[in-house]
Amino acid sequence: MVLIELSIAGGALYAGTKAYTKRRNKSPGANFLRPTKPHISWYAKLRTALHQLTSRSHIGTNGHPAPQRLVSAQVETNCLATQSGSGVQPRDEDEQVVNRNLALAAGLMGLTVAGHLGFPLLTLSSVPGLVYLEFTAVRNAYRQLVHDRRVGIAVVDAVLSSSLLVLRYFFVDALVLTIQFLSHKLVHQTRNRSTQRLVNVFGDIPQHVWVQRGDVEVQVPLEDVQIGDSVVVHAAEIIPVDGVITAGIATIDQHRLTGEAQPAEKGVGDAVFAATLLLSGTIWVRVDHAEAATVSAQIAAILRQTADYQSSWERQGAAIADRSALPTLALSAATLPFLGPMRALAVLTAWLGYDLRVTAPLSLLNFLHLASEQGLLIKDGRALEALQHVDTVVFDKTGTLTLSQPHVAAIHPCSGDTEDTILRYAAAAEYKQTHPLAQAILQEAGTRHLDLPPIHDAMYEIGYGLKVNLDGKHIRVGSARFMAMEGIEIPASIRTVQAHCDAHGYSLVYVAANEDLIGVIELHATIRPEAKSVIRSLQQRHLAVTILSGDLEQPTQQLAQELGVEQYVAEVLPERKATLIAELQGAGKSVCFIGDGINDAIALKQADVSISLSGASTLATDTAQILMMDAGLTHLVSLFDLAQRLQTNMRTNFVADFGANLLSLGAIYGLHVGVVPLIIFTEFSLAGGVVNAMWPRLKNDIGRDRHLPETV
Repeated sequence: MVLIELSIAGGALYAGTKAYTKRRNKSPGANFLRPTKPHISWYAKLRTALHQLTSRSHIGTNGHPAPQRLVSAQVETNCLATQSGSGVQPRDEDEQVVNRNLALAAGLMGLTVAGHLGFPLLTLSSVPGLVYLEFTAVRNAYRQLVHDRRVGIAVVDAVLSSSLLVLRYFFVDALVLTIQFLSHKLVHQTRNRSTQRLVNVFGDIPQHVWVQRGDVEVQVPLEDVQIGDSVVVHAAEIIPVDGVITAGIATIDQHRLTGEAQPAEKGVGDAVFAATLLLSGTIWVRVDHAEAATVSAQIAAILRQTADYQSSWERQGAAIADRSALPTLALSAATLPFLGPMRALAVLTAWLGYDLRVTAPLSLLNFLHLASEQGLLIKDGRALEALQHVDTVVFDKTGTLTLSQPHVAAIHPCSGDTEDTILRYAAAAEYKQTHPLAQAILQEAGTRHLDLPPIHDAMYEIGYGLKVNLDGKHIRVGSARFMAMEGIEIPASIRTVQAHCDAHGYSLVYVAANEDLIGVIELHATIRPEAKSVIRSLQQRHLAVTILSGDLEQPTQQLAQELGVEQYVAEVLPERKATLIAELQGAGKSVCFIGDGINDAIALKQADVSISLSGASTLATDTAQILMMDAGLTHLVSLFDLAQRLQTNMRTNFVADFGANLLSLGAIYGLHVGVVPLIIFTEFSLAGGVVNAMWPRLKNDIGRDRHLPETV
């Protein structure tokens, strides 16, 4: 009988050792360190072969055969290795220790079960392993008591498992240790996987790209691509770099980067970004940034830092767990003489805040992921929580509520020329300019379908204004000061228009032919199309809305009236904006400020929550806690929705944790339930908390899958 038991014990330990060794050898960390040839699946080989075959007969965008594609053997092997999954980062050391201890605890639990089935020596053979694991638990408790000088979760864990070992409840001890290490593994796994999903929200960047070398396309590793290289991207491929299109036209899906659902049509001269999907066409892209400097790489780095943020709910749960540890130990000791050791130990399984160590970070990471999918880049995780308490939203006016490009509101002739003639002259002179006023004039000319004559560089002068020769006339376009410098007289009718525009903050572009002013073009700020509905939604949430502007009183008042905002402050200097926000905070308000200019940086720093728009000044985007990646206000309401849903989700986690522990204590003192059923109940409670934390993400994924079109 003894020989049989020894054989079983030896076999179990051997099998456990082999299983762990096999698992370790298969781990990404081992593959990362072991310089062996990667395994390449038959599917990966077949897909690459088909890709090469189709590449040879690929037809270019102009109907001519595309350049031949060459793939070196080393690149092909690396590409296949990447496709087979060898690019995963190695596990951290803590997770490896947890995996090893979990495997050992599970094996010891199997030995104790076999011992209860009629092989008692197997139970005894589990004792050395239990002692080894208890040493780890006691060492953690010692560090907490001596170094941290507090009684916390580690002390309770050590007392529970050590007491079970001393009382010779070997199976229960192995079960408790297994569940403890399983919980630790769940913490590591949820953090690592959720963080990885978060930073990979833009999709998989291809690790090898096609680069134009003369008349041949050569496949090279992404890290070898240099600034200035010409990368070729075909339909259904992910654009791997940031750059400018030098040839070809394409339709590009940018929603993962900007949150914009409408695909963008782009051609020569347009910028494209890494991690966006080419839906149709073929383009040649001149690389402008190295791999680590692409927009998607910078965003991923920000998200990785945000994912490391510990939410207030998580801190609160850990604090409650630590504060309740000593009372839990005292309650267990008081229970011992009345209900016996098993009930006393059962009390140690029920303490507040334990589940929040897992559910709180998981909830936060999932909501950060949802925000990223909507084009909301949250650089500071505290902002999403602070947004729940905001009661006042302050908008900068120019560039935030209005677009950077104005629009042509009126054209005022003064010498018999038509509006179209004045606009045609101005647009022809401005066609090489990129500033907002020029773009507004060119847009209006396009709307009116005006035919603009070509202008040769030899007839083109730039000074305080523009001078060109058109239709045998010398055309001047510029400001009133430029006209004065050129000796052009301003008629009285235009001076009246000038006074009106100055009072309202409108812009005027003066147009002269030969030596006479023929008219002026009046331009107004363009309100963002979504601004009115966004502000209305915020007001329906009972949020106070205020507009701050460095502009004049009249245009600021007019904008506030159009948007339905009662509170506004005009002619505000940059430092005054921060002072006004501080005054609101001094009055007990929690302020969210939204701005985009360099002059908004101080106010963004002062606010409780700061938001800027993608494409705004570098100083503003660096200072803001949250960026709207679609460069608009469309998703602002969604941001407040996410903050509210996060608050609800976290509160549900807290209530579930608190309620489960109250039920456990009631079962101990009312029903005299022992430690094993309570451990099982506790784990079901934790599983329920994980489901609640994951549900917003799962619900979003389910809803998105329902709207996906069927494909053949």
